[in-house]
This record gives sequence, structure tokens and C-alpha cells, in this order.
Amino acid sequence: MSIAAFRAELGDIPQEDNPRIVQQRSRDHYWYSPVLKAKLDHVTAEVVVSPRSNEEVKTVLRAAFKHGVAITPRGAGTGNYGQAMPLSGGAMLNLMNMDKVLDIKKDRVRAQAGAVLEKLDHETKAAVGGELRFHPSTYRMASLGGFIAGGSGGVGSIRWGGLRALGSILGLKIITCEAEPRELDLVGEDILKVAHAYGTNGIIVEAEMPLTEAHDWIDVMVGFDDFMEAAAFSEKLARQDGILLKELSPCAAPIPEAFFNRHKPYIKEGQSVVLIMVAPVSVEALALFVAHHKGEMLYRADKASDEELKRLPPIYELAWNHTTLRALKVDPSITYLQTRYPTLEHVKKIVDILGDELPMHIEMTRQDGLITYAGLPMVRYTSEERLEEIIRIHEENGCDVFNPHRFTLEEGGMKRTDQKQLEFKKEADPKGILNPGKMIAWENPDFDFSSGKAWLFDGLNPVHAA
Repeated sequence: MSIAAFRAELGDIPQEDNPRIVQQRSRDHYWYSPVLKAKLDHVTAEVVVSPRSNEEVKTVLRAAFKHGVAITPRGAGTGNYGQAMPLSGGAMLNLMNMDKVLDIKKDRVRAQAGAVLEKLDHETKAAVGGELRFHPSTYRMASLGGFIAGGSGGVGSIRWGGLRALGSILGLKIITCEAEPRELDLVGEDILKVAHAYGTNGIIVEAEMPLTEAHDWIDVMVGFDDFMEAAAFSEKLARQDGILLKELSPCAAPIPEAFFNRHKPYIKEGQSVVLIMVAPVSVEALALFVAHHKGEMLYRADKASDEELKRLPPIYELAWNHTTLRALKVDPSITYLQTRYPTLEHVKKIVDILGDELPMHIEMTRQDGLITYAGLPMVRYTSEERLEEIIRIHEENGCDVFNPHRFTLEEGGMKRTDQKQLEFKKEADPKGILNPGKMIAWENPDFDFSSGKAWLFDGLNPVHAA
């Protein structure tokens, strides 16, 4: 591998080799996990390269292939488990300069990979009154390509499911890493080869996404004295077909009081809360539903003063993994899990067993037509051994864990790599230069594709949408 020879072939494509800046840009939010922090703290690239066009991406990949330089693609770096960290050094491929919105139609938008999701929505709302179906809690920073390569769902998943669902991504343009890189336009099931694949089998440079009708969503916070009451309320609310929601998340005490600092004036001691985003047309129906179920309406953004609205973050920045981030700012010993609870009874069982060692945080989502409890519970971390025991307790009680303390596709349980996936990587990245170390099936020829593990993103074989 010759970084100097690689760099010499890049012409005027922007490069950054200041070691401190390169190290900073070689990181994501891996430090949410004390396990990954210990394993990945030393990881850094040798240079950051920032192409501005598809042709410049091809120039970078052509040089990388020629000189054997590892390439790790990066968006805004808001991932949580080392997806975009360069395990083999080499070059970080920063795609944030490629941020143009290319085409807006009434029902879809096409944009470059570096388009920031919030800015993308601003343009689609102005043009056609539409917005993306869902987004991560890092909406104000996250890029479109990074979300597709490393995300799974988010704010809006209560209505629209996640990125794994057919129809959630309409098309991708990727560039291969070969002697002569190619542009490939992927549609249909081919999209699943590179969605949530961490850029291991092609560099996403464009994406086409469906739009839904935009609303001026109203933030709401509802209080309950008991977490299981909050969870039961959330399940019933999720089933209300006439109430239009974008976010629905029950958080157990002491999470709200301890970590939602700017919302503290609205929260009572010992209360669990439900975080909600509701469309204006449904806010009064929601208020009736809350009263009927004896919840306490703690906060409604449509009733708040201008001064309150200025000082409060949007409710989605209390939800998803922003919940963990807010906790970490107060208590650095906290970490988290990604789980799935089949029923309310499963949630109760885990809460009863683990109590305050695992302050419960649920994201209500829709998956394959069913309301699901997608868990992002916090963990009061003591040791890696105890963390593994907590994972075993979940699994022994019929609850899936998608382990965020692993940096490979397979170990995290979010993405199934199968023979088709592997064959596509051989075609698109024959030297294994793209984000090396993240796909076990590439590194290990004896990898068992039928391990019986739970997967959030189904493979392409035999039935990927089951």
C-alpha cells in the first residue's frame, strides 16, 4: 500500500492530512459503547479525501485499487458502532461535498449521498409539500447516504416502518472499486445488497427516496406514574388509525427527570413519559385519547410560548439514540442495547428482572404491518461480562438483541450477509478495499450463513421481505 502514490494521482481533489483532523474525521459515536471504545480508540485513517462529483469518486477508487489503499466511506459520522471507522487505515472518503438535490417530484426525491436530511426536507417541502418518510434523531446533521448505509429507521417508523421495507428506498447509484470503476444503478431487490452494508460493497453516491405529505408536527409529552402504563398507552395509541403520528416513544423514570434537562420544568419526580410527534389535524384527538387513558399532558408545543419554543430542542432529539446521548452527557458510565420485544409482556418481564440496571426506553415502530417494541434501553454498565449476561437474559426470554457493541455487519444482527451479498462484493470490490474488516463473510470463507440468528434486515435468499 502506497498512500503517497495514491495521493499523487488525485489531482486537485481536496485532501486533508493533518493528523488531528484526520483522527477526528475517522470517528463516529462508537464511544457510546465502552466495549467499542476500548477496541477502536486507536483507529485512524492516514488521509481524508473529499470528492465533489461522481467522476472524482471514480478517480479516488481507481487510484485506491491500483495502489491497494483501503477506502472507508463517510457521511456526517453520526453512526453509533464504528460503521465508518477505518480499521485498516488508508483513506477516509468524505462524501459531504456531494450534497446536491438532483430531482424533486411530487412523490419522490433524488439527491447526492452527502445531502443533509433536514436541508433535503426543506427543499422538498418548498417544492411539492412533501418530506422524507422517516429520519434518524441526528436529522439536522445526518447525510442521506450515511443513513442508508448505516441506519435502519427512525422518526416516522411508527407509520412507515424502516429502510428494510420494500419501497422505502426507490433507487441507488453506486460506484464500484475496480481497475476501472463503474456506476451501477440499483433498483428492486438489488437495493438490499448495499442498504445497511456500511459501504462494504460499493460507494453510494445518489439515492432516490419516496416522499410523504409534510406536516407541521406538534411535539407532545405525556406523563405516567408507572412505566408499564406508559408502554400500554403507547401500544394502544400506536393502533389508533385515525391519529396521525410521526414519533411515539415511552421512556421510563428516571430517564426524563435525570437527562431531559431543558424539559425538566414539565416533568414530575418519578414520572415516566411518552414522547410524541402528532400532526396538527390529530392533536385534539390525541388530547382526548390521553385524557381517556388518564395520562397527564405535560407539554404541547402548540400551546407553548415563543420563548419556550426557542429554548427547547425538538422532541425527536430526546428520542432514538439521542436519549442515550443525553444520558451520556450526564453519566458517562451509561451505555445501551438495541432490542426488539415481541409483546408488552416481554417488556414487563425484562423490566421486572433488570429494573433500574436497565432503564427502559422503547421506540414504537411498525414492521411488516405489526406494531413492534423496538428497544433502546440504557444499561448501567459495570463490565463486559455483565453486559453479555444482560444480552443472554433477553435472548433466554424470547427478546432479540441487535448488539451495538460489535462493529461487523453480522455480529450486530441488523444485516444478514448471504451468498448473493458476498458474490456482489466480489464483483463490486474484488480486492476487498472498501471498509475492510466489517463483513465477516468476506474475511472468513467458512462463515455460516444459516446460523439461526435474528436479523432486522433480511437477506436476499430465499424471501427477503418475510
